Amino acid sequence: MTARRTTAPGTTAPGTTAPETWVISGARPSGGEPAAMVISGGSIIEIGPGADAAGASRLDADGLILLPGLVDLHAHLREPGREDAETIESGTAAAALGGFTAVHAMANTDPVADTAGVVEQIWRLGRQAGRCDVQPVGAVTVGLAGSRLAELGAMADSAARVRVFSDDGRCVSDAVLMRRALEYVKAFGGVIAQHAQEPRLTDGAQVNEGAVSGRLGLTGWPAVAEEAIVARDCLLAAHVGSALHVCHVSTAGSVEIIRWAKSKGWQVTAEVTPHHLLLTDELAESYDPAYKVNPPLRTADDVAALRAGLADGTIDCVATDHAPHPLEDKETEWAVAAFGMTGLETALRVVHEAMVETGLLDWAGLADRMSARPAAIGRLAGHGSALPGAPANLVLYDPSPRELVDPSGHASKSRNTPFAGMELPGRVVATFLRGSPTVLDGKLAR
Repeated sequence: MTARRTTAPGTTAPGTTAPETWVISGARPSGGEPAAMVISGGSIIEIGPGADAAGASRLDADGLILLPGLVDLHAHLREPGREDAETIESGTAAAALGGFTAVHAMANTDPVADTAGVVEQIWRLGRQAGRCDVQPVGAVTVGLAGSRLAELGAMADSAARVRVFSDDGRCVSDAVLMRRALEYVKAFGGVIAQHAQEPRLTDGAQVNEGAVSGRLGLTGWPAVAEEAIVARDCLLAAHVGSALHVCHVSTAGSVEIIRWAKSKGWQVTAEVTPHHLLLTDELAESYDPAYKVNPPLRTADDVAALRAGLADGTIDCVATDHAPHPLEDKETEWAVAAFGMTGLETALRVVHEAMVETGLLDWAGLADRMSARPAAIGRLAGHGSALPGAPANLVLYDPSPRELVDPSGHASKSRNTPFAGMELPGRVVATFLRGSPTVLDGKLAR
């Protein structure tokens, strides 16, 4: 199924003076009944069976699911400093092809995004690329070193308007420092996103601690290393009355702790990655570093608990943790290979497989977990809705095909996907950013 453009573009095409007027016909908003949508001036004007506009560019979207543009709370775009792995240009191209209209870029760049100057540079590079909104995530501590707080207030007041702060890749393991960070961001409605990993329990760890690590003879990564930090930080967030977001939840125990914290009414949110919803630690038996990730792939029981937690809302959203690496950092022996997987171009398809095909979420639920909730957690205005009056940040998705994942065709500069050669459902057909197409017929439009 493709979305066919049935009229030529007008004189106000993307990249000129203003967004075009579009009529998208036949798509099913959040999997509901087919309708037509009118987009003009960058916003959704009308949705309904008879919605139309004279002189508009037209897209025949019969059979496609229309969703609000996806929002990723957690991606590594690598620029500045590791442009051999990814750039903001290539990363936002990958995001658009995956249906994303906004991406939060993590702070572990070189230099680290721990000052107003660096976050503004990332924000401006995102605006120049123009394929999706790039919202920088500021570092919690200077240089991600975990010893003193970074310039949180200056980053919040900068042109980038940073509201999410994380040392992702490293845990803010000092409880006093974590408390101070939570207290600081409370003043301007910010959130601390924690990489939950007690470093003393994971020294040298390579794979989930359990039967597989025992068989492979690799140092195990215990679930309690994550769960201990999650529990501590939920208590700290409650004590301070501030907002905590738990990155890439991977264990059944973490789900239960977060469920308990939410039952208390505490300001705790959480994310799960697509790969932790579909893959298990048994894949590590291949010794293929494509499956080496932080936190590690866990057991089938953990996967089931993560899916249930996402379905019932304990886990708020899906975030890709897109972590591109150059070939030489992954195609090596397991012990020295880098942790991380790409994810922007496969996320929607993986969540479709893990959650929609299994009946755990419908399309409206998927839109909530991959767009509305991450936009709210990230304090990101203008994303997460596909209703009249909202900015036209949209994705058209064909749920019918099943195709093999071929990383050679990906826009990302890196190829370290764990899904290479795997058959997954669906195809992103079109993506719109404020009324301008960034993807048409599955290909970059600009």
